[in-house]
Amino acid sequence: MDISKAEQRVLHLLAQGGYILLEKDEDGRVIKHETVTREGWFWGGCSPQLFHKLKYKRLIASRNSGPYRITPLGLKRVRAQLDNR
Repeated sequence: MDISKAEQRVLHLLAQGGYILLEKDEDGRVIKHETVTREGWFWGGCSPQLFHKLKYKRLIASRNSGPYRITPLGLKRVRAQLDNR
């Protein structure tokens, strides 16, 4: 499976310990999503379309209504790099 550069960036950030927080309304629709790095910084490089692509490919998942994190499949798909900074 080919993964775009933008998907690679998000997966690297999540593989290093980051996560994606969602904010939903009363009907369960996503109002806002924020990507947080392992240091606690907010990162604006994950668009809603990119989030849905990663979720559709099952590269990220949420457990027990928590934040979205990388899955074992996502870890296999991401290319190894020395450092993503």
